[in-house]
Amino acid sequence: MPGPLQGIRVIELAGIGPGPFAAMVLADLGADVIRVDRASSVRRAAPDTVPTDTVPTDTVPTDTMGRGRRSIGVDLKTTAGIEVVLRLVSSAEALIEGFRPGVTERLGLGPEDCWTRNPKLVYGRMTGWGQDGPYASCAGHDINYAALSGTLSLIGRRGEPPLPPVNFLADFGGGGMLLALGILAGVLAVSRSGRGQVVDAAMVDGAALLSTMIWGFAATGDWGERGTNLLDTGAWFYQTYECADGRYITIGSLEPQFYSEMLRLTGLGAGADGGGLVPDQHDRSTWPAMKERMAAAVRTKSRDEWCALLEHTDACFAPVLTMEEATQHPHNRARGTFVNVAGVVQPGPAPRFSRTPPDIPHPPPAPGAHTEAVLGDLGFSVGDVKAMLEAGAVR
Repeated sequence: MPGPLQGIRVIELAGIGPGPFAAMVLADLGADVIRVDRASSVRRAAPDTVPTDTVPTDTVPTDTMGRGRRSIGVDLKTTAGIEVVLRLVSSAEALIEGFRPGVTERLGLGPEDCWTRNPKLVYGRMTGWGQDGPYASCAGHDINYAALSGTLSLIGRRGEPPLPPVNFLADFGGGGMLLALGILAGVLAVSRSGRGQVVDAAMVDGAALLSTMIWGFAATGDWGERGTNLLDTGAWFYQTYECADGRYITIGSLEPQFYSEMLRLTGLGAGADGGGLVPDQHDRSTWPAMKERMAAAVRTKSRDEWCALLEHTDACFAPVLTMEEATQHPHNRARGTFVNVAGVVQPGPAPRFSRTPPDIPHPPPAPGAHTEAVLGDLGFSVGDVKAMLEAGAVR
């Protein structure tokens, strides 16, 4: 099935990172996402070749976040190119752009410009620092936004520098995902008010939002130095451990009943490891010693041996899998967590829908693969399309 967002059209001004991720999420769920690629990124077709809808056959479609779109190549420095985008906007529910503040306004594609064509348009803006504030015009990346939000300071082990969690925190969790949510909220608001609005999705704001629970802990004095707390590798029962074969497992036995189950299955509760009885779970003074004791116990078995002992129990256990191993794990296979798109294995659409499940995404388009088809849908004549192609306004 086409997914729950069937009938929703989104115009994406091509960018990198969180903007494309937001567009991918919406496309995965059935939205008709049309990506406006730069004309300069479109590969000129050789004479007498037939255009394809996806990436060129001599390349691998590894632009995984570009899946599920149509693409039109446009020169945004031309009047005709700007008119094409405004025509696209007139039939869309939302637009996504990830330029620095003020860039689309200078192009003639700012919110006010678009609202003259479509007052119901939800205008999604993806930036690191937001549309205003002292840092608004500065360059940056995930690590910078996470740092300024205060959230990066929470991540890492005691006595070690803060550890950036790849670029998941600000780019995707606090950025693209919240932009997608904001766009859907904006579209829902249009159904009541009939008016569009700007969604100002700043990664620094989103990264801060993701730490809301920790702010609650801090307010009650339950959060201290990095790496000494319940959820940041301070607690020995919420931790990763190395096994005898150099691979890793995770233990997350927070609740008393799950903690008791973990102690029973590992033998620690009975002192079978030779270390004696286990002290009170929440006596933080004992955590460092217990971490060493647990680490020694885990090193006595391979990861597979621990899986045989702890999988399918309430000990709150899982092995640390590599990306390749994750695709083959029985649970992920049963759920269809990963899909194969044009030969590239990647995470599938989420979340799941009982009545309108989305289809497996189609491969990322080659830039400009759908230019002529989209222009035709917009009502441009064959002659108009030919003239714009010849002038380089589109490609």
